[in-house]
Amino acid sequence: MPAEVKKEIQLEIAHVLFIDVVGYSKLSINDQHAAVDELNQFVRASEQFQGAEAANRLLKIPTGDGMALVFYTSPEAPAQCAIEISRALKEHPRIQLRMGVHSGPVSGVTDVNQRANVAGTGINMAQRVMDCGDAGHILLSKHVAEDLEEYEHWQPLLHDLGTWEVKHGVRVGIVNLYGDEIGNPHLPIKFHALRKHRARVRWAALATALLLLGTIVAAFVIVSGRSTKWILTVPEKSIAVLPFENLSEEKANAFFADGVQDEILEDLAKIADLKVISRTSVMAYKSGIARNLRRIGRDLGVSHVLEGSVQRAANRVRVTAQLIDARNDAHLWAEHYDRALDDVFAIQSEIAKTIADELKAKISPTEKIALEKAPTTDLEAYDLYLRAQTFYAASSDTIYTKEKLPEAVRLLDQAVARDPQFLLAWCLLSQIHNTFYFQGQDRTPARLDLANAAVQAALRIQPEAGETHLALASYYYVGFRDYARARAELAIARRTLPNNADVFFFTGVFDYRQGNWEEATRNLERSVELDPRNFHTLMQLALCYQPQRRYSNETGTYDRMLTIMPGDPATQMLRAEVAANWKADMRPYQVTLAKLVAENPGVASDIDDPLYALRERTATAAARVLKNYPRDGTEYYSVTYPHAYWEGVVAAWEGDNVKARDAFAKARDEVEGILEKQPDFPAALSLLGMIDAGLGRKEEAIREGRRACELLPMSKDAVDGVAFAVNLAQIYAWTGEKDLAIEQLTAPLKVPNDLHYGELRLHPLWDALRGDPRFEQLVASQAPK
Repeated sequence: MPAEVKKEIQLEIAHVLFIDVVGYSKLSINDQHAAVDELNQFVRASEQFQGAEAANRLLKIPTGDGMALVFYTSPEAPAQCAIEISRALKEHPRIQLRMGVHSGPVSGVTDVNQRANVAGTGINMAQRVMDCGDAGHILLSKHVAEDLEEYEHWQPLLHDLGTWEVKHGVRVGIVNLYGDEIGNPHLPIKFHALRKHRARVRWAALATALLLLGTIVAAFVIVSGRSTKWILTVPEKSIAVLPFENLSEEKANAFFADGVQDEILEDLAKIADLKVISRTSVMAYKSGIARNLRRIGRDLGVSHVLEGSVQRAANRVRVTAQLIDARNDAHLWAEHYDRALDDVFAIQSEIAKTIADELKAKISPTEKIALEKAPTTDLEAYDLYLRAQTFYAASSDTIYTKEKLPEAVRLLDQAVARDPQFLLAWCLLSQIHNTFYFQGQDRTPARLDLANAAVQAALRIQPEAGETHLALASYYYVGFRDYARARAELAIARRTLPNNADVFFFTGVFDYRQGNWEEATRNLERSVELDPRNFHTLMQLALCYQPQRRYSNETGTYDRMLTIMPGDPATQMLRAEVAANWKADMRPYQVTLAKLVAENPGVASDIDDPLYALRERTATAAARVLKNYPRDGTEYYSVTYPHAYWEGVVAAWEGDNVKARDAFAKARDEVEGILEKQPDFPAALSLLGMIDAGLGRKEEAIREGRRACELLPMSKDAVDGVAFAVNLAQIYAWTGEKDLAIEQLTAPLKVPNDLHYGELRLHPLWDALRGDPRFEQLVASQAPK
């Protein structure tokens, strides 16, 4: 741009309100003009607008379907302006707006028409925050919300939604501003869609999370206890490496800045004398968002934090880093590195060793060697690896997985082709192939062979590397449920990865799969300590408490999860289900469901579960849950239960045998389709057995139920194996074999299991046994003491 047209003005911190007319493009030309005119009237009537304009501290920029208001006053100005506009709109519902607020650097410019304009991350981020919302929403960046929450009158209006990934892979914390007369209290569709694919209530969720490796991004955890207690109890040699700011002109290089931070974090995590917080729990504190380091230290349970920035240009890289005592905000160390790009790994290693020295951590000779070893000598291969890692980090979303994991495989194949000695790339490649297999996208031996080939390549490169043995443990579990070999690999991994939360997570998973529930609990609690903001690890811990009947611990964990994702519908329902399981009290379930559906009717299909709803034992509840249950079914214990199955259950309970038979026949066709491809799939066989029992096909039903238990007995899997044993009891009950049913129930009820008192007492699934004194005694034995 010629110098006479573009005149840079001094960089300033501005407070931006971005406004958009929802549905603007669908309006006629005349209606578009009318909508913009009406918006202008609302904005100009705002006291905040008038005050800032009078003081010459406001810039208004039309955007076609809305506008950006750039305030040079205070963070409260755009938020208060948004409130004033929202109130005015209550009387004019014809126009629908969404608004976003962010504070950040902007640079004033004069455009080609000699008009004032602005550029910079401040205005860009405000637009991206706004883009996360729907009609009526006033969304703030976490940065702005933290400024506002210092004032008591703002606090009741601020509702944390967690984080959302915007352009260039940047994640930003989003806060919903609403009250009785302003804003939109409903969860934005984008956030609802993000959560919709999370696994359901029962243990299928736990199995799916195994392959996530703690990669799902969450929001803030509030650790109990006052600040004084935190300062006194936090380990001295503990640290969180926060995301480094990307200062590169090419914002697509954000993944490279994340890679620098990640390598420093991983280097420090190899030092056994340190406590280092895992990547998942620090990624919500992205750069560009104001940080309260004292709060971060308290939330993560560390005494120190490391901040920094990365600037990459051509063949040079500039890295800055500073170590801060989070207890008192004291700056302990800072350094600036300006070197050739191919020296970036040496920079990372130097920073890690310096931090360890500052924290007076003991470094063993083996740890010293690990710190000095670069992951690869090929920077292009490293770039490919970092891009693939970004795709894998979002693999909790099934739809995203189907779209992006093939691309991740392609990138990693290129990376290892460039550098066949790139161990981390081989390990990630193996994990991704495991994910394909475990999530059911490709359950073929060929996919497992690809996973094994990748991990074997890693073993040849560095047999003692912890990352290799962690990937190998995943392979043995995913492909073969070989707990003995998987646990042996984890023990090796733990030697060189003392701070790896995934090692403890996997160990905990294998513990409860083998029925070692106390050890499982300890390992999952340790994983949470190292990764305190990992929503899904907390979910697994809660679901580990559940079969042990540790209902108070389960409830407390859900409360903690709700500090990470406030208002999350699924978590609220899980919490309500505790009373249904523990005390056969359906009132919390009914009240919570009604409240959530009233707030957002679209959430009903995600939270109304027939395993609970039918315990209400009313025709109204039965009709409601059949309406809400997804037409394409929901997964329990790794297999999809068709809608027709529950139609059959309801019809049989209501005494409509013809309708029940038709429904079960339809369900049977769907499940047989699964078994045609996977004839020894125990979950599908167990489900088919229950369906055949409903159809009166007694011999086939019993044979199928027993076959499922043979393929996966309780001794081999203390979660799914126990569930299939319970299913066999249901098959016996439905086929008139009461003696066998009651005998079959005895064994699962002697160990931690998912068949709670509330289900036995209330659910129609067990009506065939009601009135039998032996069954009633079993039910009474499960009642709360």
